[in-house]
Amino acid sequence: MARTFRARHQAPPVLLLPNAWDAMSARLFVAAGFDALATTSAGVAWALGYPDGEVAPWHEVVGATARIVRAAGVPVTADIEAGYAATPAELGAHVGEIIAAGVVGINLEDGLHGPIRSIEDAGARLAAAREAADKAGVPIVINARCDVFQLQHGEEPTRFATTLSRCKAYLAAGADCVYPFGLRDPPTIAAFVQAVGGPVNITGRPGMPDAAAFGKMGVARITIASAPTLVVMAAIAKLAGDLRAGGGFEMLGGGLRHPDAQKIFATEG
Repeated sequence: MARTFRARHQAPPVLLLPNAWDAMSARLFVAAGFDALATTSAGVAWALGYPDGEVAPWHEVVGATARIVRAAGVPVTADIEAGYAATPAELGAHVGEIIAAGVVGINLEDGLHGPIRSIEDAGARLAAAREAADKAGVPIVINARCDVFQLQHGEEPTRFATTLSRCKAYLAAGADCVYPFGLRDPPTIAAFVQAVGGPVNITGRPGMPDAAAFGKMGVARITIASAPTLVVMAAIAKLAGDLRAGGGFEMLGGGLRHPDAQKIFATEG
């Protein structure tokens, strides 16, 4: 499964990965026809009752990820933020634990908890993650997220070059794919893809071109982060507000029926 997932980053069509946050969302995405999924750190944290940003206990994140993997039955890559780790050694241990939960890929950020990490520090952590994967015997896809654009690190004219140099270093340190998080301008994305020399992950957002258009630019994969979780949260918030305001039940009609939901969970993922 890991080898299959890795191969999906090397050839068209572009790999479009929806981000699940629990077993139900995972099963619904798979039922819609997706053959690989990502998790969302924010969605998983919120479902567990914590804010995003490595506040949820690590063992709960691992458990939630294992349930997503079980429900999905397709390759799953896990967003583990910066690895819930202060040191490369601790990060390597956590990568081993999340691989044991069944994932075939991970995201690692370079910008959590304060200023962006040095290239050397981020590279050492990526190398530790690769070593842990090799030790586990699972060729996971390491997606190195660079937060220069997201954190508005440095002066605006320097951000493209800084992100490019960082991402090249991350590929050299053991990453398989790079993720210039916060980069949304299509011409700039196309230029980045041409320059970086490795698979690139971008975030799909409203107002951007569709997946096919990004595929033509050479983008390897597209994720949608916490957007699906927020769409569902907004729908629940509206239902809650309408129910509280009116006391009626008409808004409860027209949704998925209980027998249909049962069918989605009738077999193992």
